[in-house]
Amino acid sequence: MATLGTLPAPGRIWTLTQPLPAYSRPQGPGLATEIHAGRSLRVLGAAPAAAGAETRLRVRLHEDGYPCWVDAVALERHGQPVPSPPPLPRLERDRIASRLEAVLAFAEAARHRPNRYLWGGTLGPDFDCSGLVQTAFAQAGIWLPRDAYLQERFCRPVAVASGVTSLLLPGDLLFFGTLRRCTHVALHLGGGRYLHSSGRQHGRDGIGVDDLNPRNRDPVACHYRAELRGAGRVMHSHDGSPLPP
Repeated sequence: MATLGTLPAPGRIWTLTQPLPAYSRPQGPGLATEIHAGRSLRVLGAAPAAAGAETRLRVRLHEDGYPCWVDAVALERHGQPVPSPPPLPRLERDRIASRLEAVLAFAEAARHRPNRYLWGGTLGPDFDCSGLVQTAFAQAGIWLPRDAYLQERFCRPVAVASGVTSLLLPGDLLFFGTLRRCTHVALHLGGGRYLHSSGRQHGRDGIGVDDLNPRNRDPVACHYRAELRGAGRVMHSHDGSPLPP
């Protein structure tokens, strides 16, 4: 186990050679996200280790500014220090639009693989809602924030309502939740149909397709239609800067 004297130093940049789980807290399970091989992160500091527990490092992911915790020993085994993070592509809407076919194709392929809903999942085949959306865009070279509420803030709003979807384009994002907060995100396929990863509490455990047609009485579609908050269009790629909580 890494000791305080040998921990990766705060401020250092590391690039992963293998995927790594990341956590929401300095101790305990609480998967926050899964970090793909090739991604970079900056070490922010270390948490005091409880007796017999792993030492975790507070880090910020380079590509989306996401803060989380990783195991110090795992980082040393599956990462390498680098002098600076790789530059991120600066994509605007025209270049993003040209890549949306690849985004949609990835999501559709993910749906046809055996999968289940996994909180924090981004590696596949098991995803959470925002992990699926982020990974679908990232594999096309477009970085989005990690969580659904951050993705909502990041997009340009598009007017939508149950049965009113004429302004939506394929590749837009649909946001669901309460009046106070976005808790779920889906990828619009066209005509009000959307693809998303949802949990068993709403009738499905994994990736499926639903729609915003008010005549659709499927229980999953009904649940999310009742929680529809709005929609958004990805106008640019993320630059890696932290987003406000």
